[in-house]
Amino acid sequence: MDFEQLQAQCMNCTRCGLHEGRTNVVFGMGNPGAPVMFVGEGPGQHEDEQGLPFVGRSGKLLDLYLDVVDLDREKVYIANIVKCRPPENRDPLPEESDTCLYWLRQQYKLIQPKILVCLGRVAAQRLIDPKFSVTRQHGEFILKGGTWFMGTFHPAALLRNGGQKPTALADFLALRTKIEEVCPELYRGR
Repeated sequence: MDFEQLQAQCMNCTRCGLHEGRTNVVFGMGNPGAPVMFVGEGPGQHEDEQGLPFVGRSGKLLDLYLDVVDLDREKVYIANIVKCRPPENRDPLPEESDTCLYWLRQQYKLIQPKILVCLGRVAAQRLIDPKFSVTRQHGEFILKGGTWFMGTFHPAALLRNGGQKPTALADFLALRTKIEEVCPELYRGR
C-alpha cells in the first residue's frame, strides 16, 4: 500500500467511536519522505475543523520552534496517535489509541523516519515507554528499531505553562544537533 492509498482508507475509518463526533479525519501533513516525524496525541477543535494537525495556537507555537531550528512543515511529517478529535480534547482512551495506532504504524513504515519526536506525555508513553516522564526525560534520545525517539513538551502544555518554553527550546536545539548527526541532508541547500 502506498501513502495515498493509506490516507484514502484512513479518511473513511469507523474502527472506534471517535469517528462519530469528527468533522474531519486528521491524517497528517508534511513530506512523506521526511527523515524527521513529529507525533502528538490527537487533534483538537481547529485541527478537526481543518483536517490538518497542529493548526491552532499550539500549531503556531510548534511552527516557531521548527523555525528556530531551520525546519518547516514541508521538511518534516506531522501526525497524531489518533486521527479523530476526542470529545472536549480529552486524552484518547486506551482502546481508541490501540485501534488508531494501526494508521500511525502504517505511516511510520512508509515514512521510515530516522528521528521521531513525541509531542507530549501521551505520545511519548505510547511510542517510547509507558513510564516515560516528559518533565524528567524530555530531550533524551532513545534508539529503537533504527529510529531515534525523543519526547518533549506538547505545545498546548507550553501555552498553559510558559515557564517550560525555554526547556522545550533546548529540546529543539538538541533535535537540531541530532539531525546534523543522523540526517544532515535535511539542512543541505538552506
